[in-house]
Amino acid sequence: MTNNPGPSGSMASNSGPASPGDPGLSTSLLSLRGISKNFGAVQAVENINLDIFPGQVTALMGDNGAGKSVLIKTISGIWAPSSGQMFWKGQEVHIHTPRDSEHLGIATVYQDLALCDNLDIVQNMFLGHEKTKVGLLDEIKMELTTKQTLADLSVSTVKSVRQLVGSLSGGQRQAIAVARAVMRDSQLVIMDEPTAALGVSQTAQVLSLIKRLAERGIAVLVISHNLNDVFQVADRAAVMYLGSLVSSGPISNYDTSSAVELITTGESSRVPPTIVAS
Repeated sequence: MTNNPGPSGSMASNSGPASPGDPGLSTSLLSLRGISKNFGAVQAVENINLDIFPGQVTALMGDNGAGKSVLIKTISGIWAPSSGQMFWKGQEVHIHTPRDSEHLGIATVYQDLALCDNLDIVQNMFLGHEKTKVGLLDEIKMELTTKQTLADLSVSTVKSVRQLVGSLSGGQRQAIAVARAVMRDSQLVIMDEPTAALGVSQTAQVLSLIKRLAERGIAVLVISHNLNDVFQVADRAAVMYLGSLVSSGPISNYDTSSAVELITTGESSRVPPTIVAS
């Protein structure tokens, strides 16, 4: 975990649009203010206010149906928000498509990882972004870049960058998906249940990878149901309940019991009242 500056607590309140004096806008990489998303009469997420800071890992927690996936898909441009504002480095932005999100520097690694099993690691890393030279694929440059990116992230379990992705373990596949995001100069990496269905050693590899991303100054937003994983890597926590953000702040303000209470009931007497939604 890192110690990049950020506010000591963050109100998960029902405030209106951001004001020029909003302290979160001056220090955060991504700020959400009053973000809501509805599908017809169904209100999926409502009035979300959240700050994501560079070089810090933010754990987004909540039960199934709490709105976590809807929120990250809104940030990623899969769905445009129904209302609210998004700020990137203090400037308001409008994210309507995944390409908008990618251009800002946001990469999302979903549970399915979006990898092609029948292609090798290099081909997956550059899929849709292939390097060419005099009209031909520049295989040498792509291979060297892939090796360097994996080395920079201390991914040492891959024998060859020409291995088919289908032959890799779950932890290795997760590493390739993250390395692809880093290679594209992403400043915020969103990871959806990165350790789901992984064994103990593979989980440890992925958690180490998350820490290395933060050490490189990259903001990481992690969705996880595994509280042990959360408390190992997170600098900050954000808890959702029935489509609302009920609490957010430094991970030191939480323990397993208070996190479970917030996830299951939307409130906890164990959490400092300054960071609990009113």
